[in-house]
Amino acid sequence: MKKYLVVLIFLINVSLVLAQDVTKHRVIILSDIEADPDDTQSFIRLFLYANEIDLKGLIATTSVWHKTEINPESIHKIINAYARVQPNLLKHAKGFPEASTLSSLVKKGPSVYGMLGVGAGKESEGSKWIIQELEKEDSRPLWIPVWGGVNTLAQALFTIKNTRTAAETKRLIAKLRVYTISDQDDSGVWIRKNFPDLFYIVSPGDDYGSATWITINSVIQGIDNSQISNTWLAENIQQNHGPLGAAYPDVAWGVEGDTPSFLSLIPNGLNVPEHPEWGGWGGRYELYKPDFSKQKKGNSGVPLEAETRPIYTDAIDRYTPYKPNEYGRSVKVDTTITYADNKATLWRWRADFQNDFAARIDWSVQSYADANHNPIIKLSHSDSLTVKSGEGFALDAFETTDPDGDNLSFLWFNYPEAGSYKKLIKVDGAENVHNAYVIAPRVTKPETAHFILKVTDKGEPALSSYKRVIVTIEP
Repeated sequence: MKKYLVVLIFLINVSLVLAQDVTKHRVIILSDIEADPDDTQSFIRLFLYANEIDLKGLIATTSVWHKTEINPESIHKIINAYARVQPNLLKHAKGFPEASTLSSLVKKGPSVYGMLGVGAGKESEGSKWIIQELEKEDSRPLWIPVWGGVNTLAQALFTIKNTRTAAETKRLIAKLRVYTISDQDDSGVWIRKNFPDLFYIVSPGDDYGSATWITINSVIQGIDNSQISNTWLAENIQQNHGPLGAAYPDVAWGVEGDTPSFLSLIPNGLNVPEHPEWGGWGGRYELYKPDFSKQKKGNSGVPLEAETRPIYTDAIDRYTPYKPNEYGRSVKVDTTITYADNKATLWRWRADFQNDFAARIDWSVQSYADANHNPIIKLSHSDSLTVKSGEGFALDAFETTDPDGDNLSFLWFNYPEAGSYKKLIKVDGAENVHNAYVIAPRVTKPETAHFILKVTDKGEPALSSYKRVIVTIEP
């Protein structure tokens, strides 16, 4: 009886998590804009999803690369370009905010580096804004994607701890979700040490080459990397794609290194940001205390210190790509190569989110009829199923449609790392049709397995949508 109660509780929790994903996530961005052109690039992509994410703050900060000044005016410049296309974006989807609303969200962090901006009497407009938003009567978590230094958040936490009761401090911290692009000042380590219960995603330190997020602009051997090339950016984003495209700067160090911090907040049927261990567009991260002896030191000057508690950090996917097949079944597994590292957790989705970006920039200038839009997946069953060990079960999305009338391609696959059952469960038969059949493996205790449906249209650019089905397998 106890076993079935555990399974029931799990299914209820899964249903609640997936149901919550239709709610827009509250977000405050911290950005060291002008330290690198990639912050401007990331803001342009972000604003194209401003109808999907509930933006609550855009705070200019410092970082180890930008220690003594902040540049909120650069955020306003991008918003001015957005203002010119916002009416056209509304032709494609509702909910794009007015440019004046975005402008009101631009705030200033301290114009000093790291912990120099943290302490008694060091509140900034940005730190006060974080606290103000955090204290609102809103049951949703507050996400803080950090693109540079994190001292504005550190000061907000310092103020809360020193001016609120212990119970109130605990309540407010429980509402925070932080994803930092590695450590770009010395306050990130301070936060993780002093607030051990804070939900924190990071590839710690400044060894950017080993981080998960770097894969958004890394050339991966054995795959097509053209969609991060300067040629692709010029043709699909920068030139002849309206004011936002024209504002998208050339790559200096790496394209959009900060974007992974918010990619998993975009509701696409795959992303469930409350569960970084399930994987999504921004990568996959597991909760553990990383081995300090294996961390490498970069050259930024940010201190490298041992983690004192578990954090959500780099996880490994074993990933074998599918590739187009000219005759017979339209896709097949690429048996020539399998990847097994933390970087695969992010780049495996890169072609999809780059195409999505290209389509959104088209939305800013094209009519609805001339642009492409994502398929709408409709499952013929619940997104949480319970089956018996060794039992066959069906997965189906027969009623899936495309708003533009495009032809659709289906792909069902098991994501072993996302569930408790870690061995690959293959689809029995064709995995590229709307209905798939799977034989549950033999298990000795209840296990979970995640199956992902990816539906891609044949529009230009080709766009994908997803559904995640979580299957509980009972002995």
